[in-house]
Amino acid sequence: MNELIIYAILFAALSAHAIFAGKMYRIVHQDSSLSFKERNDWKLKALAFPAYFWFQYKKQKQ
Repeated sequence: MNELIIYAILFAALSAHAIFAGKMYRIVHQDSSLSFKERNDWKLKALAFPAYFWFQYKKQKQ
């Protein structure tokens, strides 16, 4: 039973990570004010730590 709970938590975390990374990836890709290199940098960051870099991206855009 403990394994099932652990796997459920890991699955939820992985799903949230993938959804958030995809959301950030899509928004960065549509931002025409960024250069090609800047877009690629933000996309790479989105794959590593999407929640942290999402807030960094929003702070930079303001």
